Amino acid sequence: MSCFRQSALGSIVCKLLFLFGLTLFAFVASSAQAEAAHSKRHHVKAAKSSSVAKAKVTKKVVSTKHRAVIATDIVPLKASFGRLAGLHGARDSLALKSSVALVIDQDTSEVLYSKNDKAILPIASLTKLMTGLVLSEARLPMNEMITISQADVDTEKGSSSRLRVGTELSRGELLHLALMSSENRAAHALGRSYPGGLPVFVGLMNAKAHLIGMQDTHYEEPTGLSSKNQSSARDLAKLVNFAYGDPTLRELSTSPGYQVAVGKRTLQYNNTNRLVKNPSWDIGLQKTGYIAEAGQCLVMQAKVAGRKIIMVFLDSAGKLSRIGDAERVRRWVESKPTATAESVPLTGTAAGQLFTSKV
Repeated sequence: MSCFRQSALGSIVCKLLFLFGLTLFAFVASSAQAEAAHSKRHHVKAAKSSSVAKAKVTKKVVSTKHRAVIATDIVPLKASFGRLAGLHGARDSLALKSSVALVIDQDTSEVLYSKNDKAILPIASLTKLMTGLVLSEARLPMNEMITISQADVDTEKGSSSRLRVGTELSRGELLHLALMSSENRAAHALGRSYPGGLPVFVGLMNAKAHLIGMQDTHYEEPTGLSSKNQSSARDLAKLVNFAYGDPTLRELSTSPGYQVAVGKRTLQYNNTNRLVKNPSWDIGLQKTGYIAEAGQCLVMQAKVAGRKIIMVFLDSAGKLSRIGDAERVRRWVESKPTATAESVPLTGTAAGQLFTSKV
């Protein structure tokens, strides 16, 4: 029976229920509209932040005066190969930030400190040390002019360069920029202009690595932008040991700064390793490197507490942490100059003798 056919009181109650239903429907519709708008804003923000769209999200409670607020930390998913392999889970007594480390007495070849030293990882611009070694040993004319071409422009990582297409510099200038400031176009141009071209040059890089005894190493190209350029800390220590014997590599890699004339402009370049300007360090050879897959990397030969030390740091998390690791190792060596070898293996091996013979 219809509400309007009932008593006057029933009619009033029925009308009130009808009005309540209308109000409830309007409220639900408004809430759904607001939720849809919020969701749309969320997706727009996610699209604008594609680099963290698939990020790892961690939550922590932050106390405020009135309520507890959930704070969200977004950690980019673009992790290094070492982190993906779980190498950062290794703990060592020096609390190094690099997931891979190796410290060697160059004169005795004794391994003083190691951490995941046999892990094979991308090495980024540490590649350029081999690029420089192959070029230096070729004894090509260093005053020969080489033109930066479109082929030297990085299409893999999209890195920038102040060496525009058409820039002409000598082979010696390009080598200086590649070793000191890790100039990618300079390194690529050096390989491209080598007699026989880039394939011949990369072949020589791999052949030299094999000759030195770098069994875990492969080079795909001369800049280090490719994550297929890979090596281990033990192999890189062998490379540093060998490259230290080349006066050109020692001089150019430790140069604090360098200027080149490009047309009417003079470009100032600086060393990517700030320690070369630090008077408390005596560095004989060095090279830095970074791509996302490799993390922050550093190799050095330095004199510490009267000893020639080779240091290798791979897959360091922060921009300055590789420098911090070098400082931590130096203080450790200085505190115990005759330190016994220490090994912190996850995929590494026990400490011992690295070089079976001088190379």
